[in-house]
Amino acid sequence: MSVAILLETPLNVPHALYQSELESLTLLGRGKVRDIYAVDDDRLLIVASDRLSAFDVVLPDPIPGKGAVLTAVTDFWLGHFNNVVRDHRVPGTPADVLSASDYEQVADRASLVARLQPLPVEAVVRGYLGGSGWRDYAATGQVSGIQLPAGLRQSDVLPEPIYTPSTKAEAGGKDRPMDFAETETLLGAERAAEVRDVSLALYRQAAAHARERGIIIADTKFEFGVDDDGRLTLIDEVLTPDSSRFWPLADYTPGTSPPSFDKQYVRDYLDTLDWNKTAPGPRLPQSVIDGTAARYAEAQARLTAPD
Repeated sequence: MSVAILLETPLNVPHALYQSELESLTLLGRGKVRDIYAVDDDRLLIVASDRLSAFDVVLPDPIPGKGAVLTAVTDFWLGHFNNVVRDHRVPGTPADVLSASDYEQVADRASLVARLQPLPVEAVVRGYLGGSGWRDYAATGQVSGIQLPAGLRQSDVLPEPIYTPSTKAEAGGKDRPMDFAETETLLGAERAAEVRDVSLALYRQAAAHARERGIIIADTKFEFGVDDDGRLTLIDEVLTPDSSRFWPLADYTPGTSPPSFDKQYVRDYLDTLDWNKTAPGPRLPQSVIDGTAARYAEAQARLTAPD
């Protein structure tokens, strides 16, 4: 299989897909991780590559198998949530719309989905005080304009999960936190409340499931679209190690930055470098690539294990 690389210097990473090159369909665009192809007026094919972004910069080294993990985990959660909200899945499989050689290239990382109008909001939910939420709280006592109790420590559980949306940046841009009033301006009051309430319901249901399997979901983000009838629909990736902060319950200690089953492992490495967090991103050592792949696979195994 020949895979084109987005870099000037090709990488020699076995079993990794940095970007897809499908001849059966028309490429509409590439995001930080996903390649999007047109199927027809009603459907898209989304391919989850092995690219990894950190601090909104796509890094030059892929994480082998990462796209397959994202696809499998998302598929699991969409089935888990069918009692809460509609999702973007449509009848059929990627094999129905791809040539044999194209399907072989992306078989375990492609999803056939509906064409919808995406909403311009990243629906972030936090149950614990980590990442940028912790930094905001330490500086202001608030997260996205929400006042929190005094005296909370890094990684503390919050009294209740909170909804802290952000902008949905264009390719190459950076997401920006916003308060709920801004989402009302963007979406309208009724739709903004619906997105918030559904996001919180999804988080609570997922957090309970994950905790039974030894994983704390500290925070996550959801994305939504609407169909031609205006119905809210869950789209894109769902509760993956890319879009969430997963902590092992057995190692959780408030007041520290816990180990994780997500790309925080990469962020921690990048924070040791003299890098200004703008493109181009630095190369990753093999140990970080291997460690990240292992953490993603462990998250998938735990979350999708049968009851």
